[in-house]
Amino acid sequence: MTRTRPITILTFAVLGAAAAWLLEIALIATGQTIVMPPVTFAIVLALVGIVVLALAIPVRRAVRSRDHSRIDPFYATRVVVLAKSSSIAGSLLSGAGLSIVAFLLTRSVVPGLGSILMAVATAGGALILLVGGLVAEFMCTIPPDDSEKQPKAPSKPQVS
Repeated sequence: MTRTRPITILTFAVLGAAAAWLLEIALIATGQTIVMPPVTFAIVLALVGIVVLALAIPVRRAVRSRDHSRIDPFYATRVVVLAKSSSIAGSLLSGAGLSIVAFLLTRSVVPGLGSILMAVATAGGALILLVGGLVAEFMCTIPPDDSEKQPKAPSKPQVS
């Protein structure tokens, strides 16, 4: 499994921002209230990012230890998949949260400070999830083998 590339993160952030912006416009156009994520959503996103980091610590210790301690490969696989999905979800929700903030600030009648703070908290919690996922992915990478570190000997031309 490869690490999450910056273009993937940027793509999902733009998709999340566009989807949230269009949803807010559609809700306003139909006369409904806009989507305002609660502060508890931001708290949960931040906690999930922290839990992902905590789950990656045993994998990091097993990979970096000199005594070559063993770790369950299924556990390590689950952690790295959770970290990758957390980074992608964090980028998607960060884009959506920042889009909600921008949408609120561009209205002719700016809503109360509480609404803006809830949207900022959501974007912040999603950024914590994104960073937690990316750091956990980094913590789960395996260093190259000794055979991969040494340059390969040039091959001899074959004479027929």
